[in-house]
Amino acid sequence: MAGQLATCPLKSHTGKVKVFAQFIAAATDVSHFPAPSPPEVAFLGRSNVGKSSVINSLLSHKVARTSSTPGRTRGINFYAIRWPGRPRPDLFFTDLPGYGYAKVSHELSAGWQKFIEPYLKQRPTLALCISLVDPNIPPQPGDQQLCEFLRAIGRPHLVVATKVDRISNNQLQPSLQRLKEALGTEHILSYSARTGTGRDELWKQIRRAVAGESPLAEPSPLADSLGRTPSPS
Repeated sequence: MAGQLATCPLKSHTGKVKVFAQFIAAATDVSHFPAPSPPEVAFLGRSNVGKSSVINSLLSHKVARTSSTPGRTRGINFYAIRWPGRPRPDLFFTDLPGYGYAKVSHELSAGWQKFIEPYLKQRPTLALCISLVDPNIPPQPGDQQLCEFLRAIGRPHLVVATKVDRISNNQLQPSLQRLKEALGTEHILSYSARTGTGRDELWKQIRRAVAGESPLAEPSPLADSLGRTPSPS
């Protein structure tokens, strides 16, 4: 069932632009996916990495559900994002189930084959995968496997380090370097849902991706065939 619209103010060069966000569906089967239409940006990561908090921070509104219990997201949650004056959504955010939490690992493993892997491999409008990692802990095997998987299937992806407000600057840079080496990437964007660090830069990369341009990520041959959308700024 679709949720109510949330008005989400975004800063632009000329003032503030409101973005409207709406929960569309929670899919646990390929048949539950909304019909492909606007470009989509997928958020992936460990169960406690803060995916919902990042989404809510980007939208400046609590649209995605957050929980103190890891692994609560069991399906792919679709959120429609629309700029003012536009009759239809300009892009979708998708919040994928977290991984690496023992109590839900078996269920998620089954779900991966059933609907997560088909979404990542076959979704024609998937413009960007955002892989969220925690710089407060050592690089995790699940994060490495995810990045390798996304590279193998040719999906453009961007690694974002969350919760950077919880780590000192002296510790952050060495942690980011270790993550870059472990994940095989030259770029990691630092982000804090609490302070807003990295928010403008992440929106910039999202806008580039949904416009068919390469973000700070490995380009994909799929990008040229994706639909385009206007920038909120």
